[in-house]
Amino acid sequence: MRVLAELPHPDCKITIFGMNQKFIVKFEQGTLEQSYKLAEADVVRGVNGVFEMLDEEFIQQVIGLFAEMRKAIIGTYNKYQ
Repeated sequence: MRVLAELPHPDCKITIFGMNQKFIVKFEQGTLEQSYKLAEADVVRGVNGVFEMLDEEFIQQVIGLFAEMRKAIIGTYNKYQ
């Protein structure tokens, strides 16, 4: 797996990897991660096409999922303390 690009964003780290004819888009926020795999054949214009797909609306949805993930792990953690 190789790093193809990084997209700066104030709320999370966004990295685009290339591996086995797939783009892997990884979002990181603290200890949490989300990954999305896209077939290279499905993305027009390669990495630039991936950048176009990662618009602010989608990124805000990802950030919302991070909040849900954090809530879920804290709730589970608190049940067993």
